[in-house]
Amino acid sequence: MADPKGFLTHGREVAVSRPVDERVKDWNEVYVPGSLLPIISTQASRCMDCGIPFCHNGCPLGNLIPEWNDFAYRGDWSAAAERLHATNNFPEFTGRLCPAPCESACVLGIGRQPVTIKNVEVSIIDRAWDSGAVRPRVPERLSGKTVAVIGSGPAGLAAAQQLTRAGHTVAVYERADRVGGLLRYGIPEFKMEKRHINRRIEQMRAEGTRFRTGVEIGRDITATDLRKRYDAVVIAAGATTARDLPVPGRELTGVYQAMEYLPLSNKVQEGDYVTAPVSAEGKHVVVIGGGDTGADCVGTAHRQGAASVTQLEIMPRPNDERHPVDQPWPTFPILYKVTSAHEEGGERVYAAATTHFEGDEDGQVQWLHLAEVEFVDGRPVHKPGTERKIPAQLVTLAMGFTGTDQHNGLVDQFGLELDARGNIARDADFATNVPGVFVAGDAGRGQSLIVWAIAEGRSAARGVDRFLTGASDLPAPIRPTDRSLMV
Repeated sequence: MADPKGFLTHGREVAVSRPVDERVKDWNEVYVPGSLLPIISTQASRCMDCGIPFCHNGCPLGNLIPEWNDFAYRGDWSAAAERLHATNNFPEFTGRLCPAPCESACVLGIGRQPVTIKNVEVSIIDRAWDSGAVRPRVPERLSGKTVAVIGSGPAGLAAAQQLTRAGHTVAVYERADRVGGLLRYGIPEFKMEKRHINRRIEQMRAEGTRFRTGVEIGRDITATDLRKRYDAVVIAAGATTARDLPVPGRELTGVYQAMEYLPLSNKVQEGDYVTAPVSAEGKHVVVIGGGDTGADCVGTAHRQGAASVTQLEIMPRPNDERHPVDQPWPTFPILYKVTSAHEEGGERVYAAATTHFEGDEDGQVQWLHLAEVEFVDGRPVHKPGTERKIPAQLVTLAMGFTGTDQHNGLVDQFGLELDARGNIARDADFATNVPGVFVAGDAGRGQSLIVWAIAEGRSAARGVDRFLTGASDLPAPIRPTDRSLMV
């Protein structure tokens, strides 16, 4: 145990954010560099090393949280990094982007503020990178087997790294011009600077993983050709079919899906554009959708100089605290959350639905008409007399995703079966109905969290390894049917 009295003598502290008026002028991460260094040992000491560590159950990866908390408290950063990497290929990603269901399951959180698990995690891995402790792990021998991974998001990268380290020759195919999937072109720079992706990719290249960018399977290479070239295929193409909003005026210029809008600002940071082709500068912006993607749109609009930002959510405002009956510990609760983007300004409107858009004579959106809603038998119903309109010269739709893309030929060319939710069906080994073809991440699970994606990538890698060699020592943290504490 880190410190038997740590949870009694120390309160919760988190990373310090840079002042709003400073950070909205750049695209760097919002936290003050080095702000965790003075507090992280004390925060790690708050871990109680529970007899039953429910944080393990809250984390799909099964991270060994009490172990690396103890090492961090004692200052043994090398051992802490080893324990962290034992279950997680990319803790610098999850330490920045995961909503931390482990903290919601922390036993200390029953009566006090939970351990700052996420901050401890990112401190350990950042120290490891800075000290040069993160090195390539080149396999001792090659198996002679080849694997193609379709998609370079967290699920695809995790599967590829695990399979490469098992001795297989792995090629990752990415249809975008750079590796990273939505980590690269969906997550804004202020949430995670892309240097973190770049150095992981260099590590993976040094280990032997090969990357093929600008190649779309189903269009540039057929599924038949891919299966001929490789002994196994892992589909980790994500759930990229965005939920749309079929209301009058949807066709107006200025109404975009979030994933049409967000990647452009990332491409500016990559040097592809001087300014984003679609920008919020000087415009009244409305973001439809109250989740993390919506918050990413809010923060991006602030940095582009929006005149105003309004975020709409059809659901009622969540509670500030966990409801003991509806959201009992240790489940992951849906609570009112103020992200760094919300700290920077804007208005949030709950229990509101868009009725239609109104444009000018040139077909450019100018107004968004909305109405308050109430839920009747679980369905939103407009409340009479609550209709109003708000200025909207740029609208982004951030309402989630409905499943994997079925228009690129991938599903049809492979002959894949889908489940009732429109995801690619798979068995307990993450295998599809097509021999040698596996699926991991959102393509098989549906839209979910980065921590689930990495867990699925690791688990699918074990299924592939068993298929190729008859047995596997690779870890498999989850099964496709595992719905425990799903978030």
